[in-house]
Amino acid sequence: MDKKVLIVDDEPNILLSLAFLVQKAGFRTKTAEDGQAALDTVAQWQPDLVLLDVNMPVMDGFEVCQRLREDNSLGDLKIIILTAKGRNIEKEKGLALGADDYVTKPFSNADVVERIKHQLGAA
Repeated sequence: MDKKVLIVDDEPNILLSLAFLVQKAGFRTKTAEDGQAALDTVAQWQPDLVLLDVNMPVMDGFEVCQRLREDNSLGDLKIIILTAKGRNIEKEKGLALGADDYVTKPFSNADVVERIKHQLGAA
């Protein structure tokens, strides 16, 4: 499997643990610590899926999701929002902006990996 997953979160411990888990599941990974870095990495690296936090400096995950969805060349890109914002209105906003899935923290590591596999057709 040669699918690429970009993990975007401003918390270094979460980035490290998610990168480890996603790599262990057989995916190539890169990380970004803010919204602008996420957009730059998507443009350069062209991942298959973005695992995206909402609360970040520079640009929040909702805006990143919206900008990615406005780019017609990224039509196949999958986006999973992974955030502490668990209220229904926030989940509805994320999905309305084009996220393919929405996971709230705290999360099960196995659940996140399964959701990635499902989105990438690798389940």
